[in-house]
Amino acid sequence: MEDRKIIGITMGDPASIGPEITVKALADQSIYEACRPIVVGDACVLEAALKIAGHEEMKVRAVKDVRDAVFTHGTIDVLDMGLVSMDELGRGQVYAMCGDAAFHYVKRVIELAMDGQVDATVTNAFNKEAVNLAGHHYSGHTEIYADLTGTKNYTMMLAHENMRVVHVSTHVSLREACDRVKKQRVLDVIRIGDKACREMGIENPRIAVAGLNPHSGEHGLFGQEEIQEIIPAIEAARAEGIRAEGPVPPDTVFSKARGGWYDIVVAMYHDQGHIPLKVVGFVYDQEKQAWDAVAGVNITLGLPIIRVSVDHGTAFDQAGTGTASELSLKNSLEYAVMFARNRKQQRVERYVYKNTGHQIMKAIWCPYYYEQSFPAYSTNILAVINSLMERAV
Repeated sequence: MEDRKIIGITMGDPASIGPEITVKALADQSIYEACRPIVVGDACVLEAALKIAGHEEMKVRAVKDVRDAVFTHGTIDVLDMGLVSMDELGRGQVYAMCGDAAFHYVKRVIELAMDGQVDATVTNAFNKEAVNLAGHHYSGHTEIYADLTGTKNYTMMLAHENMRVVHVSTHVSLREACDRVKKQRVLDVIRIGDKACREMGIENPRIAVAGLNPHSGEHGLFGQEEIQEIIPAIEAARAEGIRAEGPVPPDTVFSKARGGWYDIVVAMYHDQGHIPLKVVGFVYDQEKQAWDAVAGVNITLGLPIIRVSVDHGTAFDQAGTGTASELSLKNSLEYAVMFARNRKQQRVERYVYKNTGHQIMKAIWCPYYYEQSFPAYSTNILAVINSLMERAV
């Protein structure tokens, strides 16, 4: 049985760096050793990106169905949507055509994942202005995924090396973000963060819950949100057996997480969580006057499917130059594979646990039922388990 997971990758905004970093990432043979990637986008745009990225030795193969993909290094399989006119495409600019195409790439990859045709999804960046200009009124990928999968309780997680952050709110004004700090929402995000860590193989995660106000409110001196909303949420999480601590002052919590004190941080709003992650993951070379590294990933938690994204924008200023780094996209593919493998293993374990009961008990305690010696019926037990695991997969 083929063990490599199928990963659906959206091309992102056609006028952005998305096409060229996709080519760069898929030029790495190790990606194909770890998974079976298929791009959802426009074949004509990717063909142009081969030259921009300096990989004209590669081929773009347009397909209409995932089952037609060859998943072979050197050939980029593209589920060709045919939405972009190369005559009208100019790189590094906002186009309604590109916003519409980028939206439909996302919509299609979600459909593939919901239908079980891909094991996980990875998204390149799109331009929010272009998407809205095309008539698709969403504030970002996260909201599209939530809407199209019918998910009400979700959050964004950023990850880079040993730092992980989940957010109580993301794409709203700072004023509204403060208003959204409520006990139930904070508790929900703590739970989601705990589950995500366990899905990544962290058995008993240590969760830091950041305060909202300076010094976490200083016992109410600088605000009441910690006392009225955040602390009750932490206490409720602890009552459920979750190792939540806080509220930890926002100006020290990330240094502690970076040092290994915590496995994940619950941030109260977008910039509180994004800034420290990007300070660590984004490295600018002053001498070269260029980005040396753009690392880290963005994961939407709480969905019925897996979604991992690059942790940067469309970089219109670099589009078409061939200088953009593919590191964040490669990181995203690694995380997508990890989540897909772990989710499958947990699904198998739950299925076997649920369905082995009477069959295993009969095999263990009733050897005379089979009229077999111990070696024979122990072999039968293994056969039952293996059969159930195959059905779970």
